[in-house]
Amino acid sequence: MITLTTTDELAQFCEEARQHPYVTIDTEFLRERTYYSKLCLIQMAYPGEGDENAVLVDPLVEGLSLEPLYDLFRDTNVVKVFHAARQDLEIFFIEAGVFPDPLFDTQVAAMVCGFGEQVGYETLVRKIARQSLDKSSRFTDWSRRPLTDAQKKYALGDVTHLRKIYEFLADKIEENGRARWVKEELQVLTSPSTYQMDPEDAWQRVKTRTTTPKFLAVVRELARFRESFAQDRNIPRNRVFKDDALIELASTKPQTPADLGRSRLLLRDARKGDIADGILAAVKAGIECPPSDMPRVKKARDNQQVNPALADLLRVLLKSKTESSGVASKLIATASELDAIASGEREVPSLSGWRREVFGEDALRLCNGQIALSAKGSTIKIVNLN
Repeated sequence: MITLTTTDELAQFCEEARQHPYVTIDTEFLRERTYYSKLCLIQMAYPGEGDENAVLVDPLVEGLSLEPLYDLFRDTNVVKVFHAARQDLEIFFIEAGVFPDPLFDTQVAAMVCGFGEQVGYETLVRKIARQSLDKSSRFTDWSRRPLTDAQKKYALGDVTHLRKIYEFLADKIEENGRARWVKEELQVLTSPSTYQMDPEDAWQRVKTRTTTPKFLAVVRELARFRESFAQDRNIPRNRVFKDDALIELASTKPQTPADLGRSRLLLRDARKGDIADGILAAVKAGIECPPSDMPRVKKARDNQQVNPALADLLRVLLKSKTESSGVASKLIATASELDAIASGEREVPSLSGWRREVFGEDALRLCNGQIALSAKGSTIKIVNLN
């Protein structure tokens, strides 16, 4: 098992990889104690068998530059293959502002090839590569050195088996004519907005039962302060204060340090110093927010005028489309999307892109009374009414 520890070694491997149609890549990282992921290991392989043409790259070695890897990312003649690439891509985007081009994500490809929703790497290794994985090193501390042989073996398995998985799925996608489907799904993964958390929008991820604008104004200011504080100091947002404490603060609206001291859920370190000052300032800003600037939640699904009979018919149609396409139903349309369509909404993912082709067009025709559904045995048939 070869571990690259110098920029020259990495540059040489990346140059060798350029002579092949694809390279498989994975990372190991830690995020428990930081806001941004700490990159601890990179695994790479180009076509071969077993551990052949596969290496580990140690980014923690002083003086090692990842620029040769980023140059490879920019080489459009080599496909960069990942599995469940989102977190890997976030690391590289935050570090260097670069995305692999072209990108192939085997999890996305497997979903559109009928392997189910969010299919795991271990499942694909078993079903496609006909191998098994030793997961005993999965949750080890990847920042500690030296790495054990078990860790290295586990890490290499994430890119060596991936070669066979990629080749199988790439052929299947070509055979099924679904390359466009995969490309559409990957657009989200290669969009900078996917990885840029604006503190201004952080409140939208906080779950609360109270949705009055006055309350949400305080929630927004508290969430904005917490996100900015966590980003600036590279610590997890929950280390500043957790969501339940945020909701408590928005409810009690503390005005003084003494008020903070009476909180049941606030961490001790958050009751003094910079965090305490930030909380009090955020609460004050939320209280003084002009009504015109107060946030408002979108119309709740419960308030939609959902046609229950139509929603049921859409579910039957989706089941039929799932069986005929071999694609997991939740990937095509979620239950909430079906209810939204049945209530008259049209700005939903299942009515655009490849999903419209597979399901959306007939869903709209069903809503417009242009088709009906009939059952014969276990088979659902579409009946044209025009």
